[in-house]
Amino acid sequence: MMNALTARQQEFLTYLRDAMARDGRTPSLREAARDLGVSHMAVSQQVQALEAKGVIKRDRRYGRTLHLMDEALAAGQGAAERARVVPVVGKIAAGLPLYAQQEWDGRIVVDGKRYTAHGLFALRVRGDSMIRDGILDGDLVICEPRQFATNGEIVVALIGGEEATVKRFFLKGERIELRPANDAMAPMLFDLSDVLIQGKVVGLYRGPEGFGP
Repeated sequence: MMNALTARQQEFLTYLRDAMARDGRTPSLREAARDLGVSHMAVSQQVQALEAKGVIKRDRRYGRTLHLMDEALAAGQGAAERARVVPVVGKIAAGLPLYAQQEWDGRIVVDGKRYTAHGLFALRVRGDSMIRDGILDGDLVICEPRQFATNGEIVVALIGGEEATVKRFFLKGERIELRPANDAMAPMLFDLSDVLIQGKVVGLYRGPEGFGP
């Protein structure tokens, strides 16, 4: 349970939630001061007060990055009604649907009105195989859990029970083509039994790394 907040603290927390729901990240202290029309010192004091009450915490690696705790994300109205916490998958285990995974590698917050599917998860992309689709190395793709796909969809696929990859899906007779969005890379063909679809990519998150489990 959160400690009681003053009216000014609640106002600042609402601003943080609104910014997070809109931008996928909390603002820097400089951005907050500009948006609220107050001094950097005033924002810093509000941050210290909310941190002392366990509502937010600073990222240990990036001092200017703020994380809202779960109770703060769930509390209140407005942006709080839109904010949705999505787990980041650390590793995909062979044979398990994503909703059964227990190995999470942090969480991100997305707009719950935009992303409505049940069981959403996020996966960090490694490499530049999907750059023509605007998916860059280090991005997080937001995925709807599925074990089927239609031609042309961007999916998360588990290959040979071990390697997870993000590619476009195409069914080619008795084989599956996983097609990169990079002219320097060739499509990959697999037997049906070698590919397990784990989700459809429905969005992209680019910004702070998210926050811990």
